[in-house]
Amino acid sequence: MSVKTGRGPKPVTRPPGAERKSDYSDPAPLPEDLQEETRLRPLRLDEFIGQSVVKEQLGIFLEAARRRGEAMDHVLLHGPPGLGKTTLASIVAHELGVEMTHTSGPVIEKPGDLAGLLTNLGPRGVLFVDEIHRLSPVVEEYLYPALEDFTVDIMLDRGPSARSLKLNLEHFTLVGATTRSGLLSAPLRSRFGVTLRLDYYGAEDLAHIVRRSAGILAVEVEEAAALEIARRARGTPRIANRLLRRVRDFAFIKSDGRVTLAVTREALTLLAVDACGLDEMDRRLLDALITKYGGGPVGLNTLAVVVGEEAGTLEDVYEPFLVQEGFIRRTPRGREATALAYTHLGHEPPAARGGETVPGSRGAGTVAEKPGPQQPELPLS
Repeated sequence: MSVKTGRGPKPVTRPPGAERKSDYSDPAPLPEDLQEETRLRPLRLDEFIGQSVVKEQLGIFLEAARRRGEAMDHVLLHGPPGLGKTTLASIVAHELGVEMTHTSGPVIEKPGDLAGLLTNLGPRGVLFVDEIHRLSPVVEEYLYPALEDFTVDIMLDRGPSARSLKLNLEHFTLVGATTRSGLLSAPLRSRFGVTLRLDYYGAEDLAHIVRRSAGILAVEVEEAAALEIARRARGTPRIANRLLRRVRDFAFIKSDGRVTLAVTREALTLLAVDACGLDEMDRRLLDALITKYGGGPVGLNTLAVVVGEEAGTLEDVYEPFLVQEGFIRRTPRGREATALAYTHLGHEPPAARGGETVPGSRGAGTVAEKPGPQQPELPLS
């Protein structure tokens, strides 16, 4: 299996003034991640760690496609960044023994770009489109007949002499990946036969990933050290591998090269990644929410101004983890800090007006304001 890139995704860049002091906990790929991840990625489904339900379903669909000798149904992979969507796309191509062409939604600017990618696919080939929710509406409309009928219309000439040429395509599999599945149009979503959601990893699975990556990188890692890195990796394999590489550098310079628990804790303290996986920006966000606004509710744009970060970055990078771990609540009125956020930062939780505790809070027995009429939290996407 070989991978071709159709003017593939560029390393993540940020607008001037939007750089952060720490990118260690950012699940988006950094330039060095793009270089290192290729050799760390598993090639077979049985080597992929975690996501057991996704693996079981995908294994059945792949085996069925192999036995029939047909292209697999189109696959949509969605979930937070850094969880293995690109890796699974590569595994699909490798397991089917076909080529994969890798591109991304923003790169396909015109229908002609898409036509070139589709006509160059081999039999049962895989076209992987990252950030598929960012396809332009014109390109998306052009994609529909290719997905359904495996045909593509090419316009020849312009004006009164314009005519259409219909080309038949080899049967192929489109693998789309997105972190914002809610932004996909209903017609595009309906054309995927297989939809799989990837969720955050548990510490044990991440520790297994750290040990596997350490073996590939030829680094000796203690079991306790691997688990410590896993606990601070925000449930994300990309962050776990990034922290492993940074701890490896620290151990090489400050110690004998072995990644021990003591070396790991010292290195992660230097990197400002605390025991819960929160980095400097996470703590600044929570501290601003608590000290400046009494725990909220506060609007997203207001928080972005206070911490000096873009609102979209806060919503896409930081909030999903903070909400899932119970540090922030998203309500119709804005963001609110939970009792767990208070205790984690060393603040006293607010006294209850009616003496009630926070239901379902990690800080069991911690009192907070008596809530008014309960409203559901807003979805993350």
